[in-house]
Amino acid sequence: MAENRRLVWIGALLGGLLAGVALPPLGCPPLLWIALLPQWGFGPGPAALWAGTAVLLSHRWLLWLHPLDWVGVPLPLSLPLCVLLWLLLGLLGAGLVALWRALVGRLGPGRWSVALLASALWGLGEVWMAKGPLFWLGLGSVVLPGDRALAGLAQWVGAGGLAALQLLLAWGLWRLLLAWWDGRRGLWRGGLTWLLAVALLHGLGWQLLQRSSLPDPEAPWLSALVLQPDIPTREKFSWTQQRALERRLREAQAEAEAQGADLLVLPEGALALGQGLPAPGAVEVLSGGFRQEEIELRSSVLLFPPQAQEAEGAIDKHRLVPLGEWVPGGALWRWAGLSAVGGVEPGPASRLLQRPQGDVAVAICYEIADGAGLIGASRAGAGWILASANLDPYPLLLQQQFQALSQLRAIEASRWLVSSANTGPSLVVRPDGALGQALPPMHAGMLLVRFQVRSNQTPYGRWGEWPLLLTVGAGLAASRSRVRQS
Repeated sequence: MAENRRLVWIGALLGGLLAGVALPPLGCPPLLWIALLPQWGFGPGPAALWAGTAVLLSHRWLLWLHPLDWVGVPLPLSLPLCVLLWLLLGLLGAGLVALWRALVGRLGPGRWSVALLASALWGLGEVWMAKGPLFWLGLGSVVLPGDRALAGLAQWVGAGGLAALQLLLAWGLWRLLLAWWDGRRGLWRGGLTWLLAVALLHGLGWQLLQRSSLPDPEAPWLSALVLQPDIPTREKFSWTQQRALERRLREAQAEAEAQGADLLVLPEGALALGQGLPAPGAVEVLSGGFRQEEIELRSSVLLFPPQAQEAEGAIDKHRLVPLGEWVPGGALWRWAGLSAVGGVEPGPASRLLQRPQGDVAVAICYEIADGAGLIGASRAGAGWILASANLDPYPLLLQQQFQALSQLRAIEASRWLVSSANTGPSLVVRPDGALGQALPPMHAGMLLVRFQVRSNQTPYGRWGEWPLLLTVGAGLAASRSRVRQS
């Protein structure tokens, strides 16, 4: 018995490691289906170990926050604080998944109705958490960049539906393994049915992507010059880096005008509080920066019309980075977080930036994880998506995860997405999730991209999370019916 329990815990640990590897930047659903087998077969304790391991492995970029002495944290405390933040995030993931597995165990994981209910609840949980401060990657993101065909189903069900689908496919595989272990007949028939379902899902997703890849003959095209300054955040406010940034802004304005661009796009935090453009220009500018709203400091994307040096419109960041920009009770502690600019307050939830030339859906850094927010802006009239970020000092791993989430957001809304980031990724993503032109990461540069303004709506754009909610209802109804019959 002790040996069996030891194997259960080892299996949960290995499953968590495999899940962490399967998430972006690899993005490999088959690995995740195998990794999820312990979640259906083991109890809450092993499930917690599984989740904590997966979260710690996929979010290891948090350790690159060290050193924090540039924001006032004593150097001896810097690494322990970063490790503590990393471990707390893993502990939170472990606790939530343990609660989910306890519910599954109580209802009975072997029943299809319970699998349907539990998978849909997990998917809704990811959507709900993405609206708050404590979520970055979930099972819904595992389809990218490695399985764009399956990601095409996001046009119907969004990231939450994709998460539920991964769990259901893993449940089917788990049932097949149990049947094989018990020596039941008809195993080959069940295996073929499972493989056929996987093939049909991929075929459907790929067909949806093919439709999105076709240009709309009636939709207008725009061109944008994307600037990637590559200014180290830890040195941003030094005199040398401020002069370098101002020089690059002037060069970008001149280049945008020379190339006939419709827009110049600058990354998150490119402009300091109260800072305007270095010179008036003939091209509209969308720049990350800061602004004051009464007594509150906001991180924003600022709109500069042609010939203007001061912003005449803005959209504020709503989903703040925990501990980086927002600290619970920070005002009482007199600590504004790990931000060089001090405490930042959230703006309105809407991600729609209204412009005379056409509205745009905006994700500022961490907000790229919230697909529901961007799909809401697309539903309200946004014709394309702008992702503005500053991912320094984090490693390339975080940039790759950001890129995968950008691909998923483009597919969900069937919109072109333009990403402008301080150190990368600066690129364009097509409505089918395919990557277009891109700048090399960790190098300063400029990139001219062309994209189309669209007005069509995907089924997910129209329905939102209703398919998942209806699935929860169907699972509940089937479960209660089975209970009454028994």
